[in-house]
Amino acid sequence: MTAFLDALGLVCALGHGQAQVARALFAGDCSGMQAQDGWVPGRRLPVGAVQGPLPELPLPGHHSRNNQLLYAAALQIEPAIRQAIERHGPQRIGVVLGTSTSGIAEASDGIARYLETGRFPDTYDYHQQALGAPATFLAAWLQLEGPAYVQSTACTSSARALLSARRLLDLGLCDAVLCAGVDSLCGLTLNGFSALEAVSAQRCNPCSANRDGINIGEGAAVFLMTRERLGDGPGIALLGAGASSDAFHISAPEPSGKGALQAMGKALDNAALAPGQIDYLNLHGTATVHNDAMESLAVHGLFGERLPCSSSKPMTGHTLGAAGALEAAFCWLALSAHNPQGLLPPHVWDGRRDPLLPALNLVDGSQRLPLQGPRRLMSNSFAFGGNNVSLILGDIP
Repeated sequence: MTAFLDALGLVCALGHGQAQVARALFAGDCSGMQAQDGWVPGRRLPVGAVQGPLPELPLPGHHSRNNQLLYAAALQIEPAIRQAIERHGPQRIGVVLGTSTSGIAEASDGIARYLETGRFPDTYDYHQQALGAPATFLAAWLQLEGPAYVQSTACTSSARALLSARRLLDLGLCDAVLCAGVDSLCGLTLNGFSALEAVSAQRCNPCSANRDGINIGEGAAVFLMTRERLGDGPGIALLGAGASSDAFHISAPEPSGKGALQAMGKALDNAALAPGQIDYLNLHGTATVHNDAMESLAVHGLFGERLPCSSSKPMTGHTLGAAGALEAAFCWLALSAHNPQGLLPPHVWDGRRDPLLPALNLVDGSQRLPLQGPRRLMSNSFAFGGNNVSLILGDIP
């Protein structure tokens, strides 16, 4: 069954909303990646922080930066959400989100205050840090009565949210689903990845011989996925999704890329497409030594050197639980009216190919999407524990 992606709201280091993010994305704008002190003791690190004020939350007891990011993105598509509620009823609208941080930042601040003074701050609420808090907030704000839950599988969390949202439509449990990813910057994740020696002190450099780690970012992307299109004319849909779990290691990827290859193959089978029918691939592309090596092997093994591909993480940082939905959103923008020239997100790096990796067709600005459909774009997300998800988006006449 076709799962239409009728509306998209997003916020990240590239900006707020479709138009602003699209302009920066296709220009390869990395200005949102800013070096900051204070996250990891003794280190000044580039982070992809969302700039500017965020809206105040409309409900008491739900405050966290994570929920503010989610709310900022959802507000952008509120008219479409209200239209879906009016058409189908609140009991037929679901919420499936992916996150890895939820309200961890507020919880950490509250615990630090408690250790210092013996009291939690007045703004602290235990429910802020629950992984399910973003879905609870969104459902409460919109007064939705359908299934509402959070997936937390590290960096595939929100890619799995899109997969799970489509399953709710396939099973007839919902007529529309808000599926999203959201993660906020917090000291726990930055210090954790720093302890793994995985965080670069420079802007990340995916697929380069000089790559030395990730940058962390924050953001939110909210899709309205529907069984039937809300409007007329051409649309964008989730055509296929594939997942695998190779369980190779708790934090290191399986070096041959077999789990990644399996996820991409399943997505192609699910969409009834051949590798040659994919027009672009958004790489997971974290710029760690091991991720880029295994992904290059998997992508080259399936697509060879033909397929244009790029990592968008030098522009946004790795948004962890939000990355799957956010990078699917970049594919959505490439197919949308915001991209009349068929531009692709450029691969921003130092141009130093790693001779140990198979060559990929990294986007340098000369590659273009066909201006007419059907066009199919794939997005990869890989996570701790060997958790792999690939999504395929396409335009529908």
